[in-house]
Amino acid sequence: MLGNLGADYAKDESYYSSQEYKDQVEASLESGNKLPTRDNPNPGGRKITSRRNANKLPPLSYPLATGPSQRTGDRLVIKCLQFEPPAIGAGAKITPTNFFKQDPTTKEVSVYTAADKAKIKDNIKNGKPGGYGSYTGDEKMGLKFETSDANSRMSKDANRLMKYLIELPIPQDLTDSNSISWGDDRANAIELAGLAVAQEAMAGSVGETANNLAQAAVTALNTGIDIPELNADTQSAVRAALSGAAIGALGSNISPQSVISRSTGQILNNNLELLFKGVNLRSFPYSITFSPRGPKEANVVKQIIRRLKASMAPKAGEFNGSAQGIFIQSPDVFQLRFLKDDTDHPFLHTFKLCALTGMSVNYTNAGTYTSYEDGTPVNIRMSLTFKELNPVYHEDYQTEGAGPGVGY
Repeated sequence: MLGNLGADYAKDESYYSSQEYKDQVEASLESGNKLPTRDNPNPGGRKITSRRNANKLPPLSYPLATGPSQRTGDRLVIKCLQFEPPAIGAGAKITPTNFFKQDPTTKEVSVYTAADKAKIKDNIKNGKPGGYGSYTGDEKMGLKFETSDANSRMSKDANRLMKYLIELPIPQDLTDSNSISWGDDRANAIELAGLAVAQEAMAGSVGETANNLAQAAVTALNTGIDIPELNADTQSAVRAALSGAAIGALGSNISPQSVISRSTGQILNNNLELLFKGVNLRSFPYSITFSPRGPKEANVVKQIIRRLKASMAPKAGEFNGSAQGIFIQSPDVFQLRFLKDDTDHPFLHTFKLCALTGMSVNYTNAGTYTSYEDGTPVNIRMSLTFKELNPVYHEDYQTEGAGPGVGY
């Protein structure tokens, strides 16, 4: 005996945490059979292929078609895909160019120095090999970018990554919303002047020398300037602003604007402008109402809800009642499409790959709890919130993925 748990506790724990048990549970739910037990591991009477090897589940469609006319019409197709991380790091690979040289004899790698460049140029000038391949010493250092976004990476492999398909009626309250971020930006004449001086000082210089030149230029700007277009009072105000900035650097609360306002009754023109700040990801909230018309349709509704719940949950990897590993894996992702008569919808918008970020199910959508004989609620409302993995860009509208309708 293991305490009060019984002699077979260890065997029970091993069986109920096994992949075999998980596969049989999924199959039992799909077929409506009883759930497996250790004593009766195969209540359906047929051998189940492991979901790890046969990853695709049968498609689900609601409502069940009772005639040819119910197979056509407008539909929302949800294709579940296994998330696949990028092959190159975090989705972006940066390769330095013209930074490093390799000694042809020792194979030792080091950085090109000014002496190396001078020697290579001198060798080439005298008709000798440069010494390091095609490098001539004049090429500038650079960075080569190679990027991969989740949408393009997984969309092209959708058939391989697909786990199942769900077909649903077109949701009610169907909308799409595109937005980007713009924000106020301010830069007064003093700030722009400092920037211009620093940029001029850094032109043609690199490293520590450029930093020293820029600092010296800004110091000179603070000590005194002459702006011919401004009258003497305004030039005094500008110098006062620079003095205020210098005092502020010492920890005082005096700002250039307050110094100018006190001395001249003016304020610096901030050149206020609305500038582009960044992109946003689109969200799609959808609601689907289920009213099962029989046991088969009730079972389909149950499977749809269960599959979506399972797919949006993160994966613990090795699991025995709690997450065992150091890491947890990403949930599945989804490819959404609107169809009309089994082809892409000619008007409605298209999607990039989405994550299911929220799901709620109301089992009393009729206003009170009412169920059929088998316990299935008579009216269920499922609310889903999908969010795209990548933002939409202007160029996306010129691609095949934009579809025949309004685009993304």
